[in-house]
Amino acid sequence: MRPDILNPLFAEITALKGVGPQLARPLERLGLARAIDVAFHLPSGWIDRRPIEALEEGLEGQIVTILLTPTDYRQGGPRGPFRVQAVDRHGDVVSLVYFGGNPGWAKKLLPLGEPRIISGKLESYGQQLQIVHPDHVLPPEEAGTLPEREPVYPLSEGLTGKRLAQLAEQALARAPDLPEWIEPSVLEKRGWPGWREALVRLHADPSDAKARERLAYDEIFANQLALMLVRASARRRRGRALQGDGRLRAMLNLPYAPTGAQRRTVAEIEGDMAQERPMLRLLQGDVGSGKTLVALMALLTAVEAGAQGALLAPTEILARQHYETISKELSGLPVTVAVLTGRDKGRARESTLMGLADGSIDILIGTHAIFQDAVTYKALGLAVIDEQHRFGVAQRLLLAQKAERPPHLLVMTATPIPRTLTLMQYGEMDISRLDEMPPGRQPIDTRVMSDQRLPEIVDGVARHLSGGGQAYWVCPLVEESENSDLAAAEARAEALQARFGDRVGLVHGRMKGPEKDAVMERFQRAEAQLLVATTVIEVGVNVPNATLMIVEGADRFGLAQLHQLRGRVGRGTGHSVCLLLRGNGLSETARARLALMRETNDGFRIAEEDLRLRGAGEILGTRQSGEARFRLATPEHIQSLLPMATDDARLLVDRDGGLEAPRGQAARTALYLFDRDAGVGLLRSG
Repeated sequence: MRPDILNPLFAEITALKGVGPQLARPLERLGLARAIDVAFHLPSGWIDRRPIEALEEGLEGQIVTILLTPTDYRQGGPRGPFRVQAVDRHGDVVSLVYFGGNPGWAKKLLPLGEPRIISGKLESYGQQLQIVHPDHVLPPEEAGTLPEREPVYPLSEGLTGKRLAQLAEQALARAPDLPEWIEPSVLEKRGWPGWREALVRLHADPSDAKARERLAYDEIFANQLALMLVRASARRRRGRALQGDGRLRAMLNLPYAPTGAQRRTVAEIEGDMAQERPMLRLLQGDVGSGKTLVALMALLTAVEAGAQGALLAPTEILARQHYETISKELSGLPVTVAVLTGRDKGRARESTLMGLADGSIDILIGTHAIFQDAVTYKALGLAVIDEQHRFGVAQRLLLAQKAERPPHLLVMTATPIPRTLTLMQYGEMDISRLDEMPPGRQPIDTRVMSDQRLPEIVDGVARHLSGGGQAYWVCPLVEESENSDLAAAEARAEALQARFGDRVGLVHGRMKGPEKDAVMERFQRAEAQLLVATTVIEVGVNVPNATLMIVEGADRFGLAQLHQLRGRVGRGTGHSVCLLLRGNGLSETARARLALMRETNDGFRIAEEDLRLRGAGEILGTRQSGEARFRLATPEHIQSLLPMATDDARLLVDRDGGLEAPRGQAARTALYLFDRDAGVGLLRSG
């Protein structure tokens, strides 16, 4: 249960004064659904309102705060702006300009002959100075209420900075003083304020580095603590030791000898599964490094030991793809494989459920449906999860409760993750890396071209398609707006359909699952030859015949994402090409990114460079789903504070199971505060 002290902060956004259904909409667009979301919606910058005595040359374009006396009203025609002429103490004139009809309000605000403190942006219009819609107009006696530094908040349409500042003030009033969870020596050494004080200070002055660092540390600490608790809990529980005898694996007819990295990883997994303590292992491997074979070996080990295995894929299409691949590889072996997704209904579903319950199904492949309440296993011994970032800590806990004894857990990700961030997202896991490619995997030829050459690129696509080839065309990422991503993709698909007709398919994030699957299946069956997509092209979709990838606006993507997209091609024996189309005014970072993509196919090198070039963007960015969503910690904070936060969390968990002590109780509150409460169920001493 969430501690009562936090309830005021976790109230719905409509509990804040003045928030009705109309205002709730723009707030929702910013992801602000509760009072705490507003409290954590930190300013992105600030305005300095420096007071000046008199109007001088060279102040144009700056925000000024000055005492002015209105002298005259001027209406510029029926549709023109309303101007209030005013003078400073030397008699220099400035025009205060109001657009939008009714001058009554401006007259009330600025009575003639009465001095007012005016703050706003000073501009020149022709020969005259002016301030359009001043931000603040106050009587001189209220000058003290105007802050010299004013925060600037990220906004959405229908919301003003002033309104958001008022809501932030209300949210902060609900924030309680909380007991301290940071180790006292750390607090003293860093000179950090308390949690609540840091939050209040940062809303008042966004340049307060100490306050920002304190809050970032809190969030990272809560994340690491949740991971430690999951790990400690798993270590305490007894699973089932699974020791295979190798008979099924010996029957596999492999097309090539496993790489050294695959053999090493299989041995690590075998060693883990032979223990009673449940395995918690992350398998990191670049696109095409052979993770599926490693997973298959692990699943067969479980079956040899008399247990069942389950493989969870993030989407229906990937689940069916895994099912086809694995069924083919296991044909002729005495192993029963089944598939279960949300689409399976009626008799087929019933028969699968019965087979799991009576143990006649050895390996089940599917989507999240395989962990629903109705699904019971006779003896689930191993769960393999493909594409970890869709499956957070909370789901890992849910899975552990599916079997009488927690199953061994192997998580696979094709996103190479820098070491720092691995600790951040998978702190509770042991890690294996597949860092060499199987023989025969073709390197992808990557080229960077100007988008001005679009007509000749489309001609090249025409030649590629007429030779029976298939291609992907990914549309540019538009800053934080799925609508405009979608518009770009629809416009591009329309232009290409005009030339290639119904050989062009379109997929985007707004499509419903079955609709998206239908387009992807048409592409897999080669009924569609050219797939236009936003960045939703499913990770891992396997179309060996697709050997051309075009990424439009490649300079707007992060390295990790470009690498993921490039990995959609190069899956067959044909020569594969990835064309990165760039705009003109490239930033230094974008240029370095594209150069690196041209130079290397090594995902691990790309991931480390990505972190160095621009912080943890893609990996911990706004579009990342799953648990590791950071609102207060920037990638730079994560790099600098993570080791310390991890040590502090470990100290708390290990030292006499210190969760019952006062600092442990405070840390429990921190887990709720930062939405990391998946770990709270595990908070018990010892």
